Order: sequence, then C-alpha cells, then structure tokens
Amino acid sequence: MTTNNGSSGSNSTLRVAAAQINTTVGDIDGNSTLIEKWIGLAQEQGADLVAFPELTITGYPPEDLVLYDNFIADNKAALNRISAWVGDIVVVVGFVDSEVSESDETGESRTNLYNAAAVIYNRTIVATYRKIHLPNYGVFDERRYFTSGNQCPVISVDGIKVGVNICEDIWEQIGPSEVQCANGAQIVVNLNSSPYESGKHGHRVEVVTELSRRNRVFTLYTNQIGGQDELVFDGGSMLAGPTGDLLGTAPRFEESLLVADVDVEGMDKSRLQHQSVGIPQEELDAIGESTKYKIGLTGVRRRPKVKELSTHRLDRLESIYRALLVGTRDYVKKTGFKKVAVAVSGGIDSALVTTVAVDAIGVENVVGVSLPSRYSSDGSVNDAKDLCSRLGVELWNISIEPGHTAFEEMLADTFAGTKPGLSEENVQSRIRGNLMMAIANKFGWLVLTTGNKSEMATGYATLYGDMAGAYAVIKDVPKTLVYELCHHRNKRGSGSPITLEIIEKPPSAELRPDQLDEDSLPPYDQLDRVIHHYIEERMSPELIIQNEQELGGEGASEAVVRKIVRLIDINEYKRRQSPPGVKITGLAFGKDRRLPIASGWQR
Repeated sequence: MTTNNGSSGSNSTLRVAAAQINTTVGDIDGNSTLIEKWIGLAQEQGADLVAFPELTITGYPPEDLVLYDNFIADNKAALNRISAWVGDIVVVVGFVDSEVSESDETGESRTNLYNAAAVIYNRTIVATYRKIHLPNYGVFDERRYFTSGNQCPVISVDGIKVGVNICEDIWEQIGPSEVQCANGAQIVVNLNSSPYESGKHGHRVEVVTELSRRNRVFTLYTNQIGGQDELVFDGGSMLAGPTGDLLGTAPRFEESLLVADVDVEGMDKSRLQHQSVGIPQEELDAIGESTKYKIGLTGVRRRPKVKELSTHRLDRLESIYRALLVGTRDYVKKTGFKKVAVAVSGGIDSALVTTVAVDAIGVENVVGVSLPSRYSSDGSVNDAKDLCSRLGVELWNISIEPGHTAFEEMLADTFAGTKPGLSEENVQSRIRGNLMMAIANKFGWLVLTTGNKSEMATGYATLYGDMAGAYAVIKDVPKTLVYELCHHRNKRGSGSPITLEIIEKPPSAELRPDQLDEDSLPPYDQLDRVIHHYIEERMSPELIIQNEQELGGEGASEAVVRKIVRLIDINEYKRRQSPPGVKITGLAFGKDRRLPIASGWQR
C-alpha cells in the first residue's frame, strides 16, 4: 500500500521520489547542478530516497564521448562532487563507471566502461550497480561502449530493502530484479532513459506492472525527459504496487518530481501466499551475484503532505505533437541557437512545421520565408501569408525568379536539345535551399526543413534543396499523419492557424505547371501503409502485396507496392545526407535504420 497522509512515517514506510529531469549530453557541470537542484526539491518533500534517470551525469546517449578518457574522468569527478554534497537522503544517480582489467591471455590492461548507478548517502557512495542487460538494437548501441555488470545489490534503508537496476534490466522476464527480489528486495528502483515512440508508454506500463505483479514488489520507474538530437524522452515516471496496480505516474514531456510513501508492511506474508513458479537458483546465479548494503537514516524528517498519486494520460495525437515540440525546442536550445527560419510555401507540411516552431520556441524566434516562383499559385502565396498572419510570424518574401532565370541562361547551351524534366524542376528547389542557408548564415539562425516521412522514404525531396537545413521536424511523420496533426493542432491551441484551404487543397511541389504529388506518387493512404510495413515492420514485398490484396479495392496493386519498395531502396543516399529529425515511430530514418547505400540485394 502507499500512503500520502503526511505522517512522520515508520520503519515500514519509505518516502520515495522519481526526479524526471531534462539533461544535456556532455554538459556534465550543468547536469550536476540540475541533479543538486532536484535533490533539494526532494528533500523539501521529505523524501528518504530520490532516483534520477539513467546516465544522469553524462546525459543520454553520450555515444562516442565515452571513448575519451577525460570525459570519463570529468563524469567521475562530478559524481564525487555530488556525493560530497548529499546529506540525509539516499540518492540514486546514473553515471559512467570504469575499471581497469588485465587480459589473462596477453597480460595487457584495458579499461572497461559500465552504464552504472551510484547509491549515495551522507557524503558516501554506498553502492554501485552496473547495468547487466545492454540493449543493442534500434537506436541503442550499448555493447559498443559498455561491459555488463555482474552484481545485483540490495540496499537496506532503515530496514526496507531496495534493489537498484537500470532500464533494459526490467525488460527481461528473469533479470536482476528477480535476483534482488529473491534476496529480499521490497522496492525495485529502475533508472531509465527510454526514448519516445508513439504507443510505447503503454508498453512500458505493462512491463513495470507485470514486474511488480510477478515479484510482489513495488517498482519505482524513473525516466528522463527532453530532446537529444533525433531522440525525445517523454518521462512518464511511475510507481507500481505488488499486485501489479499502476499507482501513479508523472506528467509526460515535462520535468517533475513523483513523490509517494511506500508502505511495505505485510509484503513478506503476501509473497509467501503468492502462487508463482519458483526460479531455479542456478538461473538467478547466472544473472549476477546478490550483494547487500545497509543504510540507517539519521535525523528527524519534516514530512509535508504530498500530492495524491494520479495517472496522467495523453491521447495518440497529443503525445506525438508534444514530442515534436520538445524535440524542436531542445534541439534549438541545446545547440546554442535562438531563432529559426522556415520556408513557408503555403502547403500543409510547411504549415505544420511553422506552427510547431511557434509553439516550441515562441513566435518571436520564428521567421517565415516565402520563396515564390513562376509556378507558385496565388492560392499558395496567399495561404502562406494567411498562416503567418494567424500565428503572428514575421514573413519575408523573396522571389526566386531572378535566380531561376539566371540558372536557365547559364545552362542553356549545356541543356540544348534536351526536354525539360527533373533537373529543371530541382534547380528551383536548390535556389530556395541556397537562399534559406544564406539567411541562416547571415543572422546566425537554424533552418527547419519541412519534408515528411513519405517524402524521405520515396526520395520525393531535393538533395541540397528542400532537404537543406539543420533540423527536420516532421522527418518521421508520414503524410497522412501530417493531416491528422494539423486538425489536432487547430483544436488544441488558440485559434485555428492551419486553414481548411491549406488542408484540403491537393498537395503539390509546384515546380512545373499544374503539378500534383499524385502525378509521381501513389495515393498517400496506400503509400504510407506500404512504407509502414516495409520500414517499420520489415515485411517483404511479397507479404506486403498479400496484405494489400486482402484489402480489396482499397489496397495497392502489386505494381504499386514494388514501385514504392524500389523508390525506398534507391533513395538511401539521400536519407544519409538528410538532417536529423524527431523520432516518433517504431523505426525512423536515422540511428534506427542503417543500410548500405551501394547494395546489390534485390527485394
């Protein structure tokens, strides 16, 4: 049971806190200051224990920074400074641990690195846990850097036994938590840096509550928030009870402190009555050795009444929109910039990106640039003006006609006798890309690109043209989802900045007379479905064709499926040169997906 009655507590109750904070990779001093701030906030709430996210001191993921010895030394020095500052509160904080070992075969020494958690109390590092299960899939590369630990510490805090482990460790059916619970742990504290994906939070809840249920244990799950390059961390820290109940969660996409009183009275009796299949000791021994530590809290704690636990929920579109906001905001902030420029065409993609930018960093930090050509319709030019007017965005107008004419003249002799085609169309996009980058260079701004996932998948974007920029806000947002998000934003915020004229007009690059996307691409509902199956679910073309045939008239034909797959395959070189963007799906173009550009394998 948990209580939130503000009582002075007893030896069966521990007040725990999950500090859900926004760290920055490499900013060791800034992260340390943030940790100390939130330790103070936890103390104000009378917490006995406060847990921080995975690799809090270095930020996550530090990637190849951990290969520099001075980075490891600075992170350890910061841990020691924090430790010297901690008083009568148990602090669990993530850092990179290291240990020099000697090879049995060569006698040469090497330094092993560990994704670790330090348990600190009263200016002392009481225990260290080293992550055992290292993820090496999707966006995770932990086996590239870290060595697995082999100890499963259980810390007795005033007689209440706490097991500490990290992220992936609880995604195993039999893992460090089982070793710790078999050795008396009543509370499992799990440190996380778990990136956002649409729908993933519900899966996390299932993992945490199932862990608690099968082990008859409380689980305190701490996750970080914030954007880091293409990753967004959505928090959602939580506490689950021994019966598998979700007792409370922290708000998602914002810093917060989840505080609760955990009463372990009667847990041992409940465990004896729990009819679960025992885990053979040899299986537990294979995971890691149990180690035990003891902390006796000192002093009299002030126990202010803490908020009743609640469960925070977000629907699908709101969580995606918030991920785009946080990813954009933190990329701009953490790279040291303040303002952005967006090429506003009057189309739906640039409308969504401009709106996200305004919501993320403020209208005063966004400049729209209209770059009309001889093929730009009056409707598109006016839609761009209307959007910026509704948002309050300053809009610059720069016609590309002089540059377009100049390029045609320069290429006239070279292109003589050929028919106009993609080259002539893409010249316009590259002129726009040059102008956007010139503006960004001149004023020290970032360019936000406006291409969506459907375009990135099929190569329906111009290299060094509309792909030129610093951050691709909707790079992982399929075109059909762009429409959903525009409708959602019109409902969630003040006013309706993205008009029906923008949403309902047929999409077009407007690089030749009467051009429409459907001239080159299948209908977007078919296109996005095939992209999802081929990219995110890694289905073969044959299986996709079978699935599409089962949809009858709504499905894509075999020829359309094979065309889409072919477009995806041959445009890997473009995606390799595209800027990072917010990851929202189960498999984004970037760290998630690494394919050779030169490949002879035919799907």
